[in-house]
Amino acid sequence: MADTIIGRATEQEILRQRVSSGSPELIAIYGRRRVGKTFLVRQFFNDAFSFYSTGIYQGTKREQIGAFNRQLEYYSGRKWELAKDWFDAFSQLRAYLESIEGNKPIIVFLDELPWMDTQKSRLTKALEYFWNSWGASNNRLKLIVCGSATTWMRENVLSDKGGLYNRTTRSIYLAPFTLHETEQYLLSRGIHWNRYQIAECYMVLGGTPLYLQMLERDQSFTQNVDNLFFAQNAPLYREYDFLFRSLFSEAALHRQIVEALASKAMGMTRMEIMTVAKVDDGGTLTKALRNLCDCDFIREYTAFGKNARGTIYQLTDLFTLFHLRYVKGYRGQDEHHWQNMIDSPSRRAWSGYSFEQLCLHHIRQIKQKLGISGVQSDVCAWKGEGGQIDLLIDRRDQIVNLCEMKFSQSEFEITKQYDEHLRRRAESFRAATKTRKALHQTFVTTYGVKKNMYSGNVQSEVKLDDLFAE
Repeated sequence: MADTIIGRATEQEILRQRVSSGSPELIAIYGRRRVGKTFLVRQFFNDAFSFYSTGIYQGTKREQIGAFNRQLEYYSGRKWELAKDWFDAFSQLRAYLESIEGNKPIIVFLDELPWMDTQKSRLTKALEYFWNSWGASNNRLKLIVCGSATTWMRENVLSDKGGLYNRTTRSIYLAPFTLHETEQYLLSRGIHWNRYQIAECYMVLGGTPLYLQMLERDQSFTQNVDNLFFAQNAPLYREYDFLFRSLFSEAALHRQIVEALASKAMGMTRMEIMTVAKVDDGGTLTKALRNLCDCDFIREYTAFGKNARGTIYQLTDLFTLFHLRYVKGYRGQDEHHWQNMIDSPSRRAWSGYSFEQLCLHHIRQIKQKLGISGVQSDVCAWKGEGGQIDLLIDRRDQIVNLCEMKFSQSEFEITKQYDEHLRRRAESFRAATKTRKALHQTFVTTYGVKKNMYSGNVQSEVKLDDLFAE
């Protein structure tokens, strides 16, 4: 088994246990596109499959079955008549797999399964029949199905109404890289940046392995951004459009929601989304919001002191935030666009907000640094007349961390005016929420808080290095 996989320790251990279980296994792996699902499986098994086939983006039913047929011929070493439908195709696959002698696990990998399921193809029914009639009783069979976290994966595999629900013996959600995994990946490619630069990189590309793979080690991060987004024929210039088309059957609706949320940093309620995005209420909107959460584009949270009816949706996908801020409206010919904005007010404002989103992606590391990993807590936000707090950690041990997130090139200095703002806001928060819990001013910064006469009012600190913890 390959040892070139960066991170993914938990996922690899799950695969290791399932392969050696001595029972039939149907493993569903899902997650957004470009996150490394296929790479994980192929590297883990070193491409040593009994059978492997992948869907074709926007391919017809005939093209999908044709590709499946060619793979069957490749792995079996014999000719097969082209299947007339998916039931026929899986019957042929069963006949081939039954011919494999010995007692080693039979590894079958069906990648991009949603793409195989063209209109009226009945792929899910055929796969369900293949599993129920034969696979579920074959202790050697390890069937891995993989697809992006699309509407299809939810409705056909993950939902309790899906045809394969309760057939799967294990599901694996593959999330984007953390900062720690991003650093390890960059080092593996010979890119030696400091953690400030890696954080900037994360704030543009997120933890998406395929985008990180495009970085050139002989260029600075700023040069890489220009080449990836703003140069002629830049490879990521149109990625945003493709991402939505390939992930969602209702791509336009999902984009409307995301672009509405981009206009309000703290997020919106469902009603506000309907108003701004001009979309109707109902099941379609519910499904779209759920899909966007599943794909890590948005998060849902409840404002401090509110019930579930006060759910707020917030855009947190860093790649999307960068695209909508700088790439979507870009029509210029400046191939050094990002480099020329290096000290602009726009870039400073973007970096401040993006760092806040980076922190939200690393709540586990923040709690770890604060020593509260084992304390039950809710992560939320608050907005009132005295201002807003973008990150609150409401703890069961009668403490609320009021988190300030600051991205700066040196230690962050609390001035007299800023100290007064923090104290007024805390008083406003207590008065509005009537909480009796202790309020801890907590700063999450790149290089820490500068020691001065006001820094003593900060009860706890988290630095950028802490966010790089495993």
